[in-house]
Parts: sequence; C-alpha cells; structure tokens
Amino acid sequence: MTLLEYDSSLGIENFCGVDEAGRGPLAGDVYAAAVILDPANPIEGLNDSKKLTEKKREALFPEIKEKALSWSVGIATVEEIETYNILQATFLAMRRAVAGLSVRPSMAIVDGNRNPGLNIPTRLLVKGDGTSAAVAAASIIAKVSRDHYMREVDAAYPQYQFAKHKGYGTKLHYEMLDLYGESPVHRHSFLKSYYKQRETSTGSRGEQLAAEYLTGQGCEILARNWHAQYGEIDLIARKGESLLFVEVKTRSAGMIATPAEAVTLSKRKKLTDTAKAYLVQNPLPLQPRFDILEIYLDGNGAFSRAVWLENAFDAV
Repeated sequence: MTLLEYDSSLGIENFCGVDEAGRGPLAGDVYAAAVILDPANPIEGLNDSKKLTEKKREALFPEIKEKALSWSVGIATVEEIETYNILQATFLAMRRAVAGLSVRPSMAIVDGNRNPGLNIPTRLLVKGDGTSAAVAAASIIAKVSRDHYMREVDAAYPQYQFAKHKGYGTKLHYEMLDLYGESPVHRHSFLKSYYKQRETSTGSRGEQLAAEYLTGQGCEILARNWHAQYGEIDLIARKGESLLFVEVKTRSAGMIATPAEAVTLSKRKKLTDTAKAYLVQNPLPLQPRFDILEIYLDGNGAFSRAVWLENAFDAV
C-alpha cells in the first residue's frame, strides 16, 4: 500500500498530518507542521523527509504548499524548550501548527506514540511519516522550514557553521563549541553531558599542567586527587614550611566563567573538611593553607598561562 493509498483507505475528509523537525539538535527552535492534502490534487514522491535527499525535499516543499488544501508551521523557541523541556515544547509547536491551518481539520494523524494535546480528534501513528502521505508532507514542510531557519541562524553566528550541521551534535559542531563556547541559540540543557565530559578531560589536563607548574616553582607534590568522605583535593604540595592544599581550575578559550568563581562557599567547606581529614592521617609539621591555581589553555588546548592565588581562603 502506498502512502496515498493509506490516506484514501481511512475514508476521512480534511484530516491533517502532523510531524516535527528539530527535537534532537543542540541548538535552535523546534519546528512542527500540519498539512491537509487535496485528494483531487495528489503529490507524487512523498515520503519520510529523512529518506529523501535535500534536493528532493526542496523540490517537494513548494509543491506541497501549492497543492495542499491547507498547511501551517508551528514553532517553539529555544527559551520555551528550556522552560518546558523538549517534549512539551514539541507538543506546543504541533498545537500551534494545527491552530494555524486555514481549514479546520476533522482529525489529526500525528507521527509517533505521544499525544500532543490537540483540540481535535487525534490518531497516533508510529512511523507515520513513512505510512501516511499527509504526515510525510508535514515532515517535509517541518524539516525544510527548519533548515531554512538554521541558514538564518548561520548568518547570525557564522563561526558555528550551523548551515552545515543544522545544530545537530556532529563532530564539527562540537569542535566549534570547543572554540567559541555556547551561543544564545544553543539549548543549554542539551549540553550538560558535553560540559561534563569537557570538564573531565580539560580538568585532568589542567591538573597535570598545574602539577608541572608547581614543581617548577619549587614545590614537592605529595598527593593528587586525594579523597575523603567529604570530597577531593586536586593537589597537595609542600613548599618550604607550608603545606599547600591546591584547588585547580582549568578554562579553555571561549569559556566565560572565571576559574576562581567556581570555588563557592559550600565548595570551600568541603575542601576544608577534606584537608582536616588529610592532616589527621598525615600530621606534618607544616603550616597549612589553601591555594587556587588557575590554568588557562589557548584555542588549541595548549598551556597559555597560570595564575596562582596563594592563601585563597583559610585552610583549617
């Protein structure tokens, strides 16, 4: 059965197909489309937009708009994605798309298995964009509309090359994030795993550079990543008659926060309690103190400079 035959078999007049585009990207608005096709004016070649080439999608885009009884695009912004979460934002875009139709649909066929809460009878259809012509048309309208929007985003933020990756988490996109940090059109909640991984890899390199730097300043490294039930101290070092508990903060090019700002009052308490635990196990005849060593990396991840903040706060 073809997609057009499936729609005909339903025996329902003026139903709309509904689909979305842009749920997965790290940046940009999420789009949805609703399309009511005209059975008397069929469109050949309709299919799931993901199965079509960009050239084919672009060719079908104006044809769908010309031949459909009605079509509409709904959008939920990055701000709405961050406020409501991506699923609820997608539902919001779908409701806006259906509400924007010039012809009131008798029913909606929605791609997927989650009900977006439309104010008309709704049928959920898993893989609907590869089953129903109307849903396939909606998938094409949503996809091409969002691609056009991402070209506009690319013009506003050319350094990220959005036109190439459309905001998806490609190798190129992550490389641009490494270089330039987060832009206003990025979905911050989608970048949590990226920041966690980056902090781990960057932090490990920063601690190694910090150890080398302190050694070069005449310090003896006594311990690295020393753990206790309260927390962890990055470096413990000896210099003369001083025992240094060192918190290392690493920042790459494009990162906005000042390293020292990351050591909050609660963090200081954990570090202080951990230092006390170390002193119980290692009662050295030295004067303890807390230092912060800021390690800055350049755009290539190489050591740029170090800022050593001695006696950053009371150790014990």
